[in-house]
Amino acid sequence: MAAEIIREIRCSLPEFARPISGQFGTGIQQGLETALAEFVDRLAGLPAPTPRQLRNYRALGRAEFAEGRSLDALQAAFRLGARIIWRRYARVARRLGLGPERLVTLAEAVFTHIDEVTAAAVRGYLDARTDRAGTLARARHRLLALLLSDAPHTGPTAPGPAGTGPTRTGSTAPGPAGTGPDAADLTDAAQAAEWPLPALLAAVSLDPRTPAPLPTARQPLARIASFGSRPPGDGRLPDHVLADLESPQPHLLLPNPAATLTDPRVAAALQGRGAVIGPAVPPALAAQSLRWARLLRASLPNAPDQPVDCRDHLTDLLLLTDPALVRLIAERRLAPLAPLTPKQRDRLAATLLAWLQTGRGTAPQVAARLGIHPQTARQRLHRVHRLFGPSLASPNTRLELEVALRATTSP
Repeated sequence: MAAEIIREIRCSLPEFARPISGQFGTGIQQGLETALAEFVDRLAGLPAPTPRQLRNYRALGRAEFAEGRSLDALQAAFRLGARIIWRRYARVARRLGLGPERLVTLAEAVFTHIDEVTAAAVRGYLDARTDRAGTLARARHRLLALLLSDAPHTGPTAPGPAGTGPTRTGSTAPGPAGTGPDAADLTDAAQAAEWPLPALLAAVSLDPRTPAPLPTARQPLARIASFGSRPPGDGRLPDHVLADLESPQPHLLLPNPAATLTDPRVAAALQGRGAVIGPAVPPALAAQSLRWARLLRASLPNAPDQPVDCRDHLTDLLLLTDPALVRLIAERRLAPLAPLTPKQRDRLAATLLAWLQTGRGTAPQVAARLGIHPQTARQRLHRVHRLFGPSLASPNTRLELEVALRATTSP
């Protein structure tokens, strides 16, 4: 009967179509024969399966997981085996002339035994899956830490130069960036985590003050894993997204960001989280992507509802990398504005910046950029030229003025 069951399972269930041989095949054959013998013992009045026997069935479930077959396939194999067993037993029972009541009793005994054996095997399968998931989650957490091993944290908001208002840096410049993790260490960690190293990845800095997104498919508690493909609408991040949501500065790593950012699960998780997406970089520079994302996020006055992409703010990032130098430039170049009232300073600074950004545009062009009347723009431009004089003719001065104004003028 054990051989017949194995034959039928291989013919009827595609996941079992490959040969069941070697030590695993021997174990399956012996397991089936043991289960059949235990059923006969049970009919003879012996008790239900002992803990030792149940451990054997749990080991069978673990072996099925190790073979890479699904839980559905395991349960389908038990159901098919139960039907084969009942057909054979029913034939023997009819030949022996058992009456209907005893056939019913026999059927109940068969399927009770099968249910107990199946439950033990399923428990073993799930235990193996949980163990495997936990191991993989820990490996992925180690990989994430290695990838970001030289990512510094940003500091407090930096005040602007006297008389020019607060700067937009929002952070103290981090120290020199590291060179990234060792390539061999990174390769080994990625293999242990079963995470193919992508050509490019992008870090995402999240605002810790906003509610956390739902965890990843392999990380139901952000660091403890579970397996299984999940439908797009279940609220979890995809398997390949690495996440640390418990950090004081929560963050994600997105492999192949151009494709990953189009995943609706990722898009949903970034909404309302104050997310800033770092530039796409090779894996060895992942820490730099996160550094830039944190730097830009710290400069924002409020946590954005929609994700902010660093690619749209590369010039701002350049200004943020050395706020002390930017303040020095601002103090030097914006000194003509210092005697003015704050309101006058803001208006003339905005006018000067608009003039520079329009390529030393005309009053109508500056007015259109600022949303004011051309005559008002013309009056302000005249005053700007009186304050700054011939220095505005120098390309270097204009560059430094734009750096100073971009860093000190509200958008």
